[in-house]
Amino acid sequence: MTILYRVHHNLYVNMTNKCPCACTFCLRQTRDEMEGSGSLWLKREPSVEEIKKEFEKFDLSQFEEVVFCGFGEPTERFDDLIQVAAFVKQTYGKPIRINTNGLGNLINNRNIAPDMKNIIDTISISLNTPNAEKYLELTRSKFGQISFQAMLNFAGEAKKYVPNVVLSTVATTLTKEEEAQCSSICRNLGVTYRIRPWED
Repeated sequence: MTILYRVHHNLYVNMTNKCPCACTFCLRQTRDEMEGSGSLWLKREPSVEEIKKEFEKFDLSQFEEVVFCGFGEPTERFDDLIQVAAFVKQTYGKPIRINTNGLGNLINNRNIAPDMKNIIDTISISLNTPNAEKYLELTRSKFGQISFQAMLNFAGEAKKYVPNVVLSTVATTLTKEEEAQCSSICRNLGVTYRIRPWED
């Protein structure tokens, strides 16, 4: 069961396979692993202690960041994620990033952003598109029509507590006009806009 895996210069944490979305472009629909990670489909969700123990198998000095991102939405286990992230920061002093769909407040039925203060350094949120209707078509979120605005609201809340908030879209999937609209959305929120490679 793969809990931690390497991608480029970072160490990724695979805590859950749960996700409220069924995105049409999601990599887990076409593969079982990332860059030789071994299957990221979990037989069961590992405990917090099991996850902490896994870090002993790696030389953390080799990695630039620890990233919470696997074959599921990390905020599905937000309270456990924060425990593990705090442990990593205290024990290894590594920057912490969460890659998320931005629906954590809906998932947890509360504003989770304040809990990230002094623990999470970067949060990367999948914006996908500047259009609410297209967003729902792409993500097929179980939360329906409220998802797009909830994601933007979450980005605004996260900015209050996390030093680096990034909203991203995938290269080649948007027109130049749509990219400009995404850039405008991010500018209004006061967060960074990033066009990322397909498999990043």
